[in-house]
Amino acid sequence: MRASPFGESAVLIELEQRIDERIVAQARALADAWERSGLGVAVPAYASVLARFDPLAVAPADALARARSLAGAGAAAARGGRLIEVPTVYDGPDLDEVARLSGLSREEVVAAHAGREHTAFFLGFMPGFAYCGPLDPRIVAPRLASPRARVPAGSVAVADGQTAVYPLDSPGGWRLIGRTTLAMFDSSRERPALIAAGDRLRFVPR
Repeated sequence: MRASPFGESAVLIELEQRIDERIVAQARALADAWERSGLGVAVPAYASVLARFDPLAVAPADALARARSLAGAGAAAARGGRLIEVPTVYDGPDLDEVARLSGLSREEVVAAHAGREHTAFFLGFMPGFAYCGPLDPRIVAPRLASPRARVPAGSVAVADGQTAVYPLDSPGGWRLIGRTTLAMFDSSRERPALIAAGDRLRFVPR
């Protein structure tokens, strides 16, 4: 791991540059440790943490030293995430194509997708969009060659070994296999994004 300045009010902590559940958990644990220290908000990704601080309250050199200390010592364990059940109607426009690419039937794709819990690795792309996985390796789903101009909010999608739910109407290139009425993002809620990094999703066929 290494830590380096990232602008005037943040430090970037970088881990091994690959997608791995162990590394994702380590990033979440480092983010938790940074926030517990009271320095500021930390945003974990697949293999890095953006640790923010107030430069008027904390000297950048002190923040960097703290980040390097955390990176050098590692972190114990990430806080336990919640289990969120996502009621899903599996009737997406790409379900048949995903089944064909996977060499499975529609029913087998649904069973594979709904048959395991998926961990939210991190949030990005748009508010409330959680990259979750790992996807059952039997499901083969590369991104679309040409993204759709509009994907409806609530679309359940898969791509490149991960799964997600589109929180808002938006363009998108993931394969759509279903839909849910569960609101992934609502600005009127105290916590607008339903899912946080470290939460687990279980898709429940309806």
